[in-house]
Amino acid sequence: MPHQVPLIATVCLAFVLAAILGYLATRLRLSPIVGYLFAGLLVGPYTPGFVADTALAPQLAELGVILLMFGVGLHFTPRDLLRVWSVAVPGAVAQIAVATLVGLGLALLWGWSVAGGLVFGLSLSVASTVVMLRALEEQRAIETENGRVAIGWLVVEDLAMVLVLVLLPVLAGLARGQQADLSGLAASIGTTLGAVALFVALMLVVGRRVIPGMLALVARTGSRELFTLSVLGIALGIAYGSALLFGVSFALGAFFAGLVLGESDLSHRAAEGSLPLRDAFAVLFFVSVGMLFDPSILLRRPLDVAAVLIVILAVKSAVAIGLVRLLGRSHAMAATVAASLAQIGEFSFILIGLGINEQLVPTEARDLIVAGAMISIALNPFVFKAVERWAARFAGEERATVPVEEESYGPHQPHGDGPVILIGLGRVGSAIAAQLSEAKVPLVVVDQDRLKVERWRRGGGRGVVAGGSPAEVLSDAGIAGARMLMVTVPDELQGGALIEAARRLRRDLFITARAHSEEGVEYLRSRGADLVVYAEREIAGRMVENILGV
Repeated sequence: MPHQVPLIATVCLAFVLAAILGYLATRLRLSPIVGYLFAGLLVGPYTPGFVADTALAPQLAELGVILLMFGVGLHFTPRDLLRVWSVAVPGAVAQIAVATLVGLGLALLWGWSVAGGLVFGLSLSVASTVVMLRALEEQRAIETENGRVAIGWLVVEDLAMVLVLVLLPVLAGLARGQQADLSGLAASIGTTLGAVALFVALMLVVGRRVIPGMLALVARTGSRELFTLSVLGIALGIAYGSALLFGVSFALGAFFAGLVLGESDLSHRAAEGSLPLRDAFAVLFFVSVGMLFDPSILLRRPLDVAAVLIVILAVKSAVAIGLVRLLGRSHAMAATVAASLAQIGEFSFILIGLGINEQLVPTEARDLIVAGAMISIALNPFVFKAVERWAARFAGEERATVPVEEESYGPHQPHGDGPVILIGLGRVGSAIAAQLSEAKVPLVVVDQDRLKVERWRRGGGRGVVAGGSPAEVLSDAGIAGARMLMVTVPDELQGGALIEAARRLRRDLFITARAHSEEGVEYLRSRGADLVVYAEREIAGRMVENILGV
């Protein structure tokens, strides 16, 4: 090769191998993430052949983290964040504390120092942004209440880790016997918290007025290229600026950039514009994790690796389930949060790297953390399936305690002149609401997002903010006099609970719902839906109708 091109070589080999191995993984009915991880292993320093630049890959992967968190912020509103805060803050703090203490116990068992054990435990306690968001996307759960709680939990973890990174040098000094400067420590903590608070305030007060307006001006030019470039500029610019000026993480800065833009009418277009780059750089994150993995650790310390995995997969999940249930939330929410947190990633590598630099932990700590990260990421899709079955079993037991007469599941017909109740104002629900409104059909919309409901009310419609149990929400919407119920929420478990509650309240009500899978169709029918629409099946049917001329 005539020139040194480590960046081009790293990107090219990473994408080519990730595409090939990701495809092979899907053929083996595994998550493509497993293929991406093995692609990183093949180009890493612990396998023969080409070795990619191990410094460049994580930096490229950080772009994926930024764009992913920006995309999540687009689907959030400040009210969404405040609504999940009552679960996310106590849950995240308690889960970090328990996982850290268990990790400390393991480290002391291995003969490490208390300070090293705390660093190791903190590294095990924090989940990966990329893995969680990818998993929630695959489950179509990002826009559900359960998904929002998991993301809010992640935001709290990120804030906690920003504070930990400030305190870690002080901890290292104490471990080396240096005198602690308590006034200086208090000043550092105060400065950090103040900087984060100032950043959040600026984004929510100033950013909400300035950023949507800037993007609207660009949209009026009619240039798709310029619009996409502006979206990326906002996401990356705010992420970098927030880290440089306020000391918050790239991911957190990007999340708040998306949050303030999410209330704009251009939010969906912005999400679509950033999607291709977001997916591409997210793949580089998994490749970079694979590059760090030293397979020999499995032979050198197999029992220690197993202990690390037990903390990540079992202890963290069990604590999350217990905390969510203790706070009075559903088994389904507990399952989503637990599975989302059952892995570790980028912050874990930062913490353990800093711990090694400060001579708090031995270098083998990095191998254990990377081994735990790679294996837990590969197993995360299976963890999701396991906890979903657990939640479904409890949902079945709860249904069994309240008998429902068999005839209530029979077919019904729409009747009466009452309103249609539409639950869910996402993309599907909004399209339905617009068409029914145009057709002058009486309609009551229900959604968890207060802003969406208020926007609908300003247009002259009737709307209800979902804030209680399914039965309470349906009663507030006026189910007693409704002619039909339409459930368009993306979470099939949540939809099933609404349908079941509706069927108890009104045996004669015609209920239609949307599903995302063949299993979802059967599940929603079993809960009492008269008509279940499965998008892929409907698309196929319409295309065939056109071909046959029906």
